[in-house]
Amino acid sequence: MKHLYLRLLCMAILALTTGCEHKELCYEHPHTMQLDVIFDWGKAPGASPGSMSLYLFPADGGKPLRYEFASCKGGTIQVPAGRYEALCLNSDTEGIYYRDTEKRCTFEVTTRSTTIMPGLSAAGTSFNNIPRAEGAEDERVALPPQDIWSDYAESIVLAPGAGSASVTFYPEISVHNYTIEIRNAENLKYVSAVSASISSMAGGMLPGLGHDILTEERVTIPFGVSISADQTVVTGKFKSFGHCPSDHNRHKLVVYTVLADNSKWYYTYDVTEVVHTAPDKKNVHILLEELPLPKPIVDDGGFNPSVDDWQDIEVDIEM
Repeated sequence: MKHLYLRLLCMAILALTTGCEHKELCYEHPHTMQLDVIFDWGKAPGASPGSMSLYLFPADGGKPLRYEFASCKGGTIQVPAGRYEALCLNSDTEGIYYRDTEKRCTFEVTTRSTTIMPGLSAAGTSFNNIPRAEGAEDERVALPPQDIWSDYAESIVLAPGAGSASVTFYPEISVHNYTIEIRNAENLKYVSAVSASISSMAGGMLPGLGHDILTEERVTIPFGVSISADQTVVTGKFKSFGHCPSDHNRHKLVVYTVLADNSKWYYTYDVTEVVHTAPDKKNVHILLEELPLPKPIVDDGGFNPSVDDWQDIEVDIEM
């Protein structure tokens, strides 16, 4: 029994001694270090997002590390030593979500799904069998993105024992602005609700490969429109990740209207060439002529609310 006690005591002392040696080794060669992260906004003057996210992807695999910054200027973080790829983007957004986030090259930014006519829900009308642009019937209907700024780094090396390091990112805007203007619109005074959508826009982007690298998914984006005070012009605007300038990728602008007699009309414009040939890809203005709305159907009792089906009008545009 005495020998067993002495044997256990020796084993305990050996374990404590080994543990102390291990701690001394860690103190001599720390496994974490200080990293100063700087966001330089020289490529996006005037941008001031409310918060920024930094993702570090270990070169030897493993889950990415995420750090959040309340300041768009950056800050200091503690990071395990090693070699990383990196991606930064602003995180002060709503309706945005991320997919395939395990690697920098697959990290995707996209938006939530929505309904084709969110702007018409206030009209109090039941919308069934809502028409879609021809050729885009199966596209996902997605929210337009908010402003996103991003940048990436292919390699950041944090050597053990170095103490501290710094890295600078240069975020750029990663979404495009689109404005719509339809002049010489008729009978707008009879419109009780109006909305619009555009088809076959990019469903997301890959910020870990570049601020303008798009995903393959094509989506339809709904957006709100307004009527001018003199009731002759319809205007609207939305943001998008961009588009793919393919001959097979047609962009159809659809304007949905409900008149005072509850009749429903939708007007389709093929704006492909306008979108693809815009001189400024980041700021695209689509100018159209004519929205030939009819006058509501009336009888002796006033407006007739019996028209339930959507009436389709395709409007030719001149280039």
